[in-house]
Amino acid sequence: MVKARKPCDDAKFQLQTGPDMPPSIPDHEVTYRKARDLILFGELEPGTAVTINGIVERLGSGITPAREAIRRLTAEGALRTSDNRRVMVPELTIEQLQELTYARTGIEPQIARLAAVGIEPADIDVLEQIDERVNAALSAGDIRAYLWHNHDFHWTLYAHSEAEILMATAASHWLRVGPSLRIMVKQDRSTPLPDMHAVTIEALRDGDYEAVGEAIHNDILQGHSHIAEGLDDAD
Repeated sequence: MVKARKPCDDAKFQLQTGPDMPPSIPDHEVTYRKARDLILFGELEPGTAVTINGIVERLGSGITPAREAIRRLTAEGALRTSDNRRVMVPELTIEQLQELTYARTGIEPQIARLAAVGIEPADIDVLEQIDERVNAALSAGDIRAYLWHNHDFHWTLYAHSEAEILMATAASHWLRVGPSLRIMVKQDRSTPLPDMHAVTIEALRDGDYEAVGEAIHNDILQGHSHIAEGLDDAD
């Protein structure tokens, strides 16, 4: 028998850079999270140079927290140091995207299955509300809102898994692919694509754990195929 799980309370897996951020978080952690979100939600596009002074000016932080944030994000692979020692948001290659596809489809569907075990109807209602905001952002062409709410949908679901090791690994993958998700939103598509979030929600209501995992798997493949098309067009 599988034990029902409660949502994970670990703040590092939640969006905590807005007005709901706990006031007790140290300045260096606040700066790190805000800088991370600039990358995660595509406000710093691939190829953008990142400097300590730039972070200080943009986030209103001190020099030391900005330096620490850049150091941590570089160690996590969200930033890289180029040959001329400039720190930049890395430009994703097709080969790296393929690796991320293997990694994400191997981990995130399992997180989703674990989350589905103990999720309550009220929690599913929350996910449905978030997906409505995802769709509204897409219709409005609001890239940042789309990226924010898409992330919120996945991580609100994943939080019910309590799979902290898997979630930490998945979070690092999102940092790598996040900036390139802008490509997917910008593409003009005349043929509507299946809403895999809606498929996920339906499977959750049916209590079909395997279908939940399959929907998340297909959602990742769908998004990555759009990114691959955008990368090909850029070449």
